[in-house]
Formats: sequence, C-alpha cells, structure tokens
Amino acid sequence: MAAAVKEDFTQAKLSIADRRMLNFAVALTNAPASCREDDVKALREVGFSDIAIHDIVQVTALFNYYNRLADGLGIDPEEPC
Repeated sequence: MAAAVKEDFTQAKLSIADRRMLNFAVALTNAPASCREDDVKALREVGFSDIAIHDIVQVTALFNYYNRLADGLGIDPEEPC
C-alpha cells in the first residue's frame, strides 16, 4: 500500500478518513489560505479528534518547512553527508 500511496494516493485503496486526511494535507501544502473550518469539520466527520487534526497540520507544516529549507539552501536530501 505504501508504494501505491507514494505513486498516486488518489488511486490507492484507502479508507475515506485516510483519503480525506491526505487531501487536506495537499490543500494545506499547495494553497494554505484555502483551508477553512469546513475542511476541519470534514476531518472530524470521519473520526479525527482535534488532537489528531492538530498533529496532521503540524506534520504537514514541518515537512513543508524542512523541504523549503533544504531547497533554499540547495541541500539534496538524497545525497550522503
């Protein structure tokens, strides 16, 4: 399943909750200002607690931060130290 998600999560066999979480993370990455309270409510509707939603936002934000930091400094994360 991990390979299917990595290749194209929109085509992977995922639960509604997992799909909704990933769609939210993509929206938060690509257009953060587009995320609204309705998006958070949609996560709650499929069983995510407020703590879990907080974690989703934190992990998404941290990965975006680290990627931008690496890109801005010209660091290739695949290159050995």
